[in-house]
Amino acid sequence: MKPDLISTARLRKAGARSSIFVCLVACVASVAAQAGWVAERRGEAGKDLNAVYFASEKRGWIGGDGGQVWRTEDGGRTWSRQQTGVEESVNDIYFRDKEDGYLLAGNKILLTEDGGAAWRAAHTFAPAEFGGASPELYSVRFASKKRGWVVGSVSRGDNVVDSLLLYTDDGGSSWLRRTTPVSVELLHLDFDGEKRGWIVGDRGTILHTDDGGTTWARQTSNTTATLYHVDFVDDENGWAVGERSTILRTNDGGRTWSRAQAASVGANATLLSVAFTDRDEGWIVERGGAILRSPDGGRTWIRQESGTKQRLYALFFNKKNGWAVGGDGTLLRYER
Repeated sequence: MKPDLISTARLRKAGARSSIFVCLVACVASVAAQAGWVAERRGEAGKDLNAVYFASEKRGWIGGDGGQVWRTEDGGRTWSRQQTGVEESVNDIYFRDKEDGYLLAGNKILLTEDGGAAWRAAHTFAPAEFGGASPELYSVRFASKKRGWVVGSVSRGDNVVDSLLLYTDDGGSSWLRRTTPVSVELLHLDFDGEKRGWIVGDRGTILHTDDGGTTWARQTSNTTATLYHVDFVDDENGWAVGERSTILRTNDGGRTWSRAQAASVGANATLLSVAFTDRDEGWIVERGGAILRSPDGGRTWIRQESGTKQRLYALFFNKKNGWAVGGDGTLLRYER
């Protein structure tokens, strides 16, 4: 696969590390970064954190390489390691309410019904189901209590051979494959309400549904850059980010997308996650460790020093705090 087509999961593995330590780092003293960001390291040194999600102000999870999952009950002041029974890297964590959550690790979907106290395998997708090709699951979201979606890809070696779109109507106990109008890598999805959803992926792909996922249609992105993440705050206002410093913005539900400017990150930055707290304030994390902030709905972006040069893969904001995770167990916290 060409470097500019490497998926988020494969991107985390690109670039050799000089050494990998095997010691468990339970807690490293926090160091202050700029403008409210505080950095620490969590987990095994040399292993990345790839996902972060908070189901409430206090209760949250981070996940990463080697199947590691950490849980906090006090807003991130302390974290405890959870046993999930998987060794594959965790690509996504999502909760549709305070008790019911989902975790993607390689070709596996895990779920919890007790607020993450215990996780159980819901389904493992074997290569035999895809003609010997390997499935990889990247993103999970629910449109309602029972109806949810997972996106990913099917590959032979480093070559993506098809898109992967999975659907459940029983809360995640069973999953069925649905067809898509594309055959590229699908990397992230977001829903606003029960009917309207968006998927982004390779080659500038943006898919949209307005019937709860019964049908999906392409939207015109006006880019061929891989899009890694999409975020909508309502059914009209949304943003998507990707390679080559691509930041796309829509205020009409994706009927039209316009490109925003972020000159402070250069022309070839890889932007991996975007999160807006309302129509005005938004944040982006970048592969090189930078954090961008927008005060005007994504029209302009200001670079913030994060205090780390590690790659940053995922971002989450609630009303009071923000979180970012990345390479070598990096965990950043932003307090308003």
